[in-house]
Amino acid sequence: MVGKSPPQIEAIDVTQQPHALPAESALDAAGARSLILPLYEGRLLRTGEPFAEHADGTAAIVQSIRGAPDLLAAAYLFGAHEVLRNADEWIRTRAGASVAVLVADLRQLMLLSDSIRTHWNEAAGGQGRREPQAEALRRMLLAMVNDPRVVVLRLASRLQTMRYLAREPATAMLAATVAVARETSALLAPLANRLGIWQLKWELEDLALQLLEPRIYEQIAGQLEQSRAQRERTAEEASQRLRELLGGAGIDAEISGRPKHIASIHQKMVAKALRFEQVHDLLALRVIVDEVAACYEALSAVHSAWPPIEREYDDYIARPKPNGYQSLHTVVRPPDGPFIEIQIRTRQMHQDAELGIAAHWRYKEGRRDAAASYDERIAWLRRLFDWSQDAEAAALASQPQAEAVAERVYALTPQGRVIELPPGATPIDFAYHVHTELGHRCRGARVDGALVALNTRLRTGQTVEIIAARSGGPSRDWLNPELGFVSSARTRTKVRQWFNAIEHEQTVAAGREAVTRELQRLGRTAVNLEDLAGRLGFASIDELCVAIAREELGPRSIEQALSGTEQPAPEESVVAPQRAQRPTLPAHGRVLVVGVDSLMTNLAQCCRPIPPDEIVGFVTRGRGVSVHRASCVNARALAKRNPERVIEVGWGAGGEGYPTEVFVLAQDRPGLLRDISEVFAREKLNVLGVNTLSQNGEARMQFTVQVPDAAIARRALAQITEIKGVIVARRR
Repeated sequence: MVGKSPPQIEAIDVTQQPHALPAESALDAAGARSLILPLYEGRLLRTGEPFAEHADGTAAIVQSIRGAPDLLAAAYLFGAHEVLRNADEWIRTRAGASVAVLVADLRQLMLLSDSIRTHWNEAAGGQGRREPQAEALRRMLLAMVNDPRVVVLRLASRLQTMRYLAREPATAMLAATVAVARETSALLAPLANRLGIWQLKWELEDLALQLLEPRIYEQIAGQLEQSRAQRERTAEEASQRLRELLGGAGIDAEISGRPKHIASIHQKMVAKALRFEQVHDLLALRVIVDEVAACYEALSAVHSAWPPIEREYDDYIARPKPNGYQSLHTVVRPPDGPFIEIQIRTRQMHQDAELGIAAHWRYKEGRRDAAASYDERIAWLRRLFDWSQDAEAAALASQPQAEAVAERVYALTPQGRVIELPPGATPIDFAYHVHTELGHRCRGARVDGALVALNTRLRTGQTVEIIAARSGGPSRDWLNPELGFVSSARTRTKVRQWFNAIEHEQTVAAGREAVTRELQRLGRTAVNLEDLAGRLGFASIDELCVAIAREELGPRSIEQALSGTEQPAPEESVVAPQRAQRPTLPAHGRVLVVGVDSLMTNLAQCCRPIPPDEIVGFVTRGRGVSVHRASCVNARALAKRNPERVIEVGWGAGGEGYPTEVFVLAQDRPGLLRDISEVFAREKLNVLGVNTLSQNGEARMQFTVQVPDAAIARRALAQITEIKGVIVARRR
C-alpha cells in the first residue's frame, strides 16, 4: 500500500547521502534497517501505520517463512521509492541488484492494489462478478514480477497491514479497510493457499473475516473457547499421541497437525449448512506413509484405538475425486479429547495434492480449469520456498521467464478491469477483448496516459485507454501482418467478420438492384418481394438477392415464378424413374442415381458440388439428372416447385476430379497471383480458368480448379488464407 508523508517531510536526494557502499557490497537485514529507518521517521502509510513499524513487521513475517538476506533487506526497503529520489540507483549501490529488483517489483504490486481496489469494491458488484477478476488479477500479479520471490514479500506486507488494521478499532468500519479486507480474502489469501504458505493463508483469511464479518468472527471465536496458541498446543499433543499409536503398530509415518482456523470453520458451516456443534474437524492431523497398503494399516490402527464417526469416513484412494485427489479421510473421538479429523495418504499422493493436477486449492476453491502456465509458475514458486540454500534459489529465480512459463499480457482498463491478452498484443487487440464494437471503432490509444501508435506492443501492468470514433469500422491494414496492428487470432477473426458482413450487405444490395431492374422490365414493380422469394424457395428476400448477385439464379427464373410457367420443354423428356432397390454401384462412375443402372448426370454450374458434399438430383427435360449440393438455394427452389422430380443420388468411385470455383479477396500486390498458383501446384490441382479484377487496392479473383474431393479443397483454401494480404478464400 503506497504511503503518505507529512507536508514538512520531502523526498531526499540520494546524491547527497553519505555512507554509500561499494556497488558489489550486499546489505543484510540489520544493515538495511539501520540505513532506512531514519528516512522513514514521521512517515505513515495510507492505513495510518508508521513506515518503520510496517517494515519491522514485514521482515519478521518473511523471517518466519524464509530468512534469505536479500528478501529481508527488501522487506525493510519497501518504502524507499516514497522517501528517496533515484531510489533504484540508491538501493542497487548499497544492497545489490537482486534487492533493487525485489523492491521495484514489490512497489509495482502495491501500486496495482491501489489502482484496482476502488473499482473492484464498488463497480464489480457481488462476489460472483469479483471472482473472475480475482483470478485474472492473480495471474497478472505473477506475470508482473521479475523475481517471483517478491510474491512472498507482498503476502507478508499485506499480513502486517491486516494485523495493524485488526488491532486498531478506529479503522474497523472505514471503507478503505473493508476494501483491503475484501482484496485480501479474494486475491491474496487464495494465492498464499496455492503457494502452500499455510501459516500466511490461514491468518490472512481469519483477519479478513474479522474485519468483514466481526460478529460472526467473535461468535465462532467465543465458541472455540480457546486461543489460537492453545489450539496449536492441542494439535501438537494430538500429533504426538497419534505418532506413539502408529509407532506401537510398527507403522513408519510422518505426522503433522493443525487447528482449523476460524475462517475455514465459517466456510464449512456456510457450504454444508451446519451449526458449530456439527463441525467435527476443528482439529486436523495428516499422516503420510510410503505405500498404499500402509495407508489402510494406519487407518485400521487408528480405528482400533479411537472410535470413528462412520458418516465422516471417505475412501478417496479407492474412489478418487474427479480432479484425481487421493487420500483416506476419517474423523475419530479419543476418549479424553476433542474430535480429530485424520487424513492418511502416501508421499506421492501428498505431492500430487500439493503440487500436481489434484492440487488442494483446485477443489477447495471449486476450480479445475486453471491455465497450465499459471500452475507451472505456482510450482516454480513453491520449489523456491522449499530450498534451503539461497544460491540454489537464486539460480532458479534467475532462469529466463520464457523457459519457466509461457507469458501472457495482463493490461488494465482505466476502471481497473484486468484484460488477459496473448503475447505481443496491441491496443487494437485490447479493444476487441474489451468489446467487439469498441474494437471496430478504435482510432487511437493512450497507454499509462501517453498517446501511442496502434501497433505498439503492450506490457503487463499497463493501463490502456481506447480512443474510439462514434461510428465506423476497422481498417483493412489491420489484417496486414507486416504492419503489426493485430496479434490475436480472435481479433483477426472479428475484423474479417466485419468485412464479410460488409461484403454480404453489398452483395444483397447488388442483388436487390438486379431484381428491381428485372421487375421493371417485366412491368411487375408492385410484386411483393417476400412472396417472390417464397415462390422461388428462399427463406428471405436477402437470400434471393444473394443468389441473383452471385448468378446462382438467373432473371429467367424470376419471370417463370411470376408467370407460373416452366422452361419450354423439348419434344423428348425424361420421366422420373420409379424408385427401386439400390443396385451395386459400379466403381467407374462419378455420380450414381439410386435405382437406375445408367442415367446421364451433370454437375450443376450454380453450386459445383464435389465429394463428399451432400448432394441431391433433379430430373431435367432432355439433359438427364442435374446434381446440386443439398444446401444449394437453386436446388431448394426447384424442389419446392417440382418435388416429384427430385431423385436420390450418391457419389461413385473413380473420376479424374471435379471442377469447383474458388473466390479470393485480397489486398492487391505484386506476386499475389503467383503465390496463390503455387498453392494449387503444391496440391497438384489443375487450374482450368482464372478471372481477376483489381480495383482500389483490392484484388478479386475467381479460379476454376479441378479437385478430387472437398478435403483437398479445404486444405488448399486454408493455405491460401495464410498468404500475405489474403482476406477471404472460399468456395463459391
